[in-house]
This record gives sequence, C-alpha cells and structure tokens, in this order.
Amino acid sequence: MSLLVIDRETVRDLLPMGDCIALMHDAMTALSSGATRQLLRQIIPLDDGAAFGVMPGSAPQVFGAKVLSVYPGNFAKGLQSHQGFVALFDPETGRTVAMLHAGEITAIRTAAATAAATKVLARADAHRLAILGYGEQAHTHARAVALVRDLSGITLWGRSPEGAGKLARALEAELSLPIKIATIVREAVAEADIICAVTASREPILEGGWVADGAHVNLVGSSVAAAREVDDALVVRARVFADHRQGVLAQGGEVIHAIAAGLIDESHVLGEIGEVMSGVLAGRRADGEVTVYKSLGAITQDLFSGWHVYRRALAEGRGALVAF
Repeated sequence: MSLLVIDRETVRDLLPMGDCIALMHDAMTALSSGATRQLLRQIIPLDDGAAFGVMPGSAPQVFGAKVLSVYPGNFAKGLQSHQGFVALFDPETGRTVAMLHAGEITAIRTAAATAAATKVLARADAHRLAILGYGEQAHTHARAVALVRDLSGITLWGRSPEGAGKLARALEAELSLPIKIATIVREAVAEADIICAVTASREPILEGGWVADGAHVNLVGSSVAAAREVDDALVVRARVFADHRQGVLAQGGEVIHAIAAGLIDESHVLGEIGEVMSGVLAGRRADGEVTVYKSLGAITQDLFSGWHVYRRALAEGRGALVAF
C-alpha cells in the first residue's frame, strides 16, 4: 500500500491553465447537475486575519478533502497565502491514494474557474481586462482570462504601486500585452469589459456606478460572510451567478450584505455557473447587461484538478511514492 505525494512543481507542470479551464467547465457542470457532493466550507478564524479551513466532497471518480491555512500576509514574505494539501481517496476501496500541494492547485483552479465563467458570461467582443489586486491570484487570473478572450490590454490597480508595478512587468513579459497601472479603482475599471476583483479587502473597493454597461465582473477575493469587495449597488444592478449557490448564500459577503439591507432576496442569485455552462440557465441576455460571477471555491474544483494531476503523475512516473 502506497501513497503518492505530489509537490508544488509537479502540480504546476501537470495542470496547465488551458487544461484546467476545461476541467473547471466539467467540474462546475457536474456540481450543478448533482453528480458531486460537498458540504459548506468549514472555516476557523485565526489571529491577524488568517484562517484554517476544511473542504470535503466527492466526485464520480474520487472523493477527498482540502485542508489548508490561509495567511494573507505570506505574499509579502514570498510565500503562497494558501498552505496545505488535497487528499484523494479511491472510491472503490476507500484507500488514500494521493496528497497534493493545495496552494498550487488553488492558485491554478481558482483562476481557471473564473476564466471558464468569463467564457460564458462576458461579451464575445470583450477585450479590455481590469484586475484589482496584485498578488498570486492577480497573476493567474490575467493568464487564465487571456486564454478565453482576445485581450487588447490589461489595467492593474493595487494598494501598493510597487507591487502593481512588479506584476505589470511580469505580465508584459509573459503575455506580450500592454499593461497599464491605475492609481484609483475608478480609473482602472472605467473602460473595462471584464473586471477581476482578487483583493484581500474586507470593505468595498468597487462601486456599481463605476462599472460600464455590458461589463462582466468576477468577485473572487472575498471568501467569508463578513468581507465584500463591491458595494450593494453593483450586486443589485447585475445578473448574479454563483459557483455554488448554497455556499454563496451562506458565505458570500456581497450577496449577504445586500440581502440584509433589504435590497434583494435570495432569488437574485439566479443560479450556478454550471447551469449556464450546461444550457439549463440563461447567462448574459443582452450586450448591455452587467453580469457577476461570485466565486468562493468548491471542493469539486480541487477534486477534478487533483484527480487529473494524480492520473498524469502515475502515467509519467512523477511524484514520490511512500508507504502508508
């Protein structure tokens, strides 16, 4: 009996962003069709804004859990904010077959899921991307969205001009696109067709009145009920879709705040992105509509990604086999 341990570098090698975008389409349609099972994320707040979380679930080929800590201050230290592992179990025997680097899976699959949502919700001619934030997810989101839309340029905003400048230089070299740095959020989003909010802010940084008609907005950074990146006006204005509706209604800060204010009810979350992908639910109905994809992350995404990496690692002789 052995366990395959798969490190960060191997995950990165075996989970290319383009492959992961396709996997996220499959994962989210499976989730919305009832082919997978998952509980709400269990999160324990720690000191200084850190958190410890457990995400269990099952998919047709595998079941397992992600166990990780989130330390937002790690980025300044050159470390990933997400630390932990994804454990995979064989559904035929119940045996633990693999443990994978959770930080790298999260970095890739989160952006890939955003890109898969953008592919079905953004206007077909959308070409101007704004990213709010400059951390790891800002980098992976630029890389992912560039694979689903023909971008003409990217505008970045971040609280640290130095951090935004460093990311801009990296993206220019990698994507061969013009990168502009905005000093205020309103400037960053003024002409954007696609907006990705990937900050650690607990209070709104983006107002609905700043978003152009026809834009698509991905809300990714806020992941607990007490945090929100955008104001109520944007939530009220937009057609809102969740990665996992139950999770967003319980833990999506932007939606929870707007409901508590009496501005919307639960029906305003029209459904899940997997329902749009499968054609069960209409996404964008007109070019002038504003659409929102609210992402909290789903264990289904980790399981599909992890199983893909595990099968490739077995086939290619990657990873470390240990007795277990």
